[in-house]
Amino acid sequence: MDVGLQEVLVLCVFAFLAGGLDAIVGGGGLVQLPALLVVLPQAPVVALLGTNKLAPVVGTASAAITYQRRVVIDRRTAAVMAGTALVGSGLGALLATQVGSELLKPVVLVVLIAVLGYTLARPALGEVEQLRLTARAQQAVAVVGGAAIGFYDGFVGPGTGSFLVFLLVGAVGLSFLHASATAKIVNTMTNLAALALFAYGGHVLWVLGAAMAAANLAGSQIGARLAVRRGSAWVRRVFVVVVGALVLRLAYDVLG
Repeated sequence: MDVGLQEVLVLCVFAFLAGGLDAIVGGGGLVQLPALLVVLPQAPVVALLGTNKLAPVVGTASAAITYQRRVVIDRRTAAVMAGTALVGSGLGALLATQVGSELLKPVVLVVLIAVLGYTLARPALGEVEQLRLTARAQQAVAVVGGAAIGFYDGFVGPGTGSFLVFLLVGAVGLSFLHASATAKIVNTMTNLAALALFAYGGHVLWVLGAAMAAANLAGSQIGARLAVRRGSAWVRRVFVVVVGALVLRLAYDVLG
């Protein structure tokens, strides 16, 4: 499929913004995927879903490296979660190539509203690290949570990073900054698995995706550095804004 220069430039702007959001708390799909659907309305939706995974693979991997240089990460939890998320994402992407993802949206909307309400009701949530689980329980959360969120990422996508951050803050007790750093490692794996499945089926616009990946990379570097510099309290505020926007977006899709 041929894509004009003007369309590529517009999509690169949105990819840059998405990279910044993904690096901080996730939610880049809120920006990037709708842009693809609007700018390229004639393209097959499954091809846009596949192309949407290419840029974040580069961006989240870059952000993960930036975080690891500046923030101490529990590598064992991150590795376990990334492994199960990788499998879950592959299964979700496989299902997405066969059926539509519309049936999950009402459920995701309810969950996001609960996440937003819980976060707002606890102003101190995630400002400092308060680990509340045994090592075994933490690994269990990593296995189950990673698989479930990975499946969602492969099947639907937008908001995956935010779900990962909330799981690590709300269930494990990490600060928002450390949760975001860990989520980048996991999200890289989910994006990679989903991309591999879409690519195997020939559902990726590679030239466009490469240009968007470069823009996403630039945005992710700025976002990760901002998060480290501003700290958990600032990351928490961005998280609330992004989840609120996701709620509005999904409510429009479900009820509109």
